[in-house]
Amino acid sequence: MDFLATILEKKAEEVAQLSEQQVQTTTKRPSFYQTVKEAPETVHLIGEIKRASPSKGDIKTDVDILEQAKSYEAGGVSAISVLTDEVFFKGTIEDLKEVAQVVKLPILCKDFIIDERQLVRAKNAGASIVLLIVAALTEERLSELYQAAKTLGLEVLVETHNQEELNTAHRIDAQIIGVNNRDLTTFDVTIATSEALAQPSTDRIYISESGFKTGEDVQRIAKDYQAVLVGETLMRSENIAEKIQELRVKRT
Repeated sequence: MDFLATILEKKAEEVAQLSEQQVQTTTKRPSFYQTVKEAPETVHLIGEIKRASPSKGDIKTDVDILEQAKSYEAGGVSAISVLTDEVFFKGTIEDLKEVAQVVKLPILCKDFIIDERQLVRAKNAGASIVLLIVAALTEERLSELYQAAKTLGLEVLVETHNQEELNTAHRIDAQIIGVNNRDLTTFDVTIATSEALAQPSTDRIYISESGFKTGEDVQRIAKDYQAVLVGETLMRSENIAEKIQELRVKRT
């Protein structure tokens, strides 16, 4: 099953129903890019709020998202990611709005963004970062949405899965680049993906996404990546603060 193609088909139907929104003034949040650059000695953590996924099914559907978000912030994450896809991840844009009201950290709207209306909706809900997935867009469309997001004052996490997509992210001059260890076609996960795609040190920030359960896992990519994005492990953790400290390893 090609998960990405299935998701994008549904997303196109959803976006067709979205109304145009006027851009609203929202709470100013710290720059995730600057937060990471100012403290390069430790791997930064983006804690994700995720009720379910196509590959894992239900993860924690009864989660109190506000308590989860506050636990992430208190535990020392550098940003919070909120899944807003309803059909496949059981999230909503309302989740993001609610989280935005209780934390001061940068907030990532995690969704399959294919249209400018989604960018405005994310910003109005309180997001300061949006996700653009190279595999979901043509390079031309990716560049258009990237520029539109920057014009709105949003930071952009450009997600890649292979060398060709990394090259595309570099060509559009993305400054925050994610390498997803999950293959979006099969949803198989391996940290070896990030190891294979490690890049020379530049002004860019590289984030390794998916598959992290232990500090040892993070240590594998700590030299070449400034941050990791972790969802399921934190959602299932009985001691969030302890798990965050374990995952925030020193960079070598």
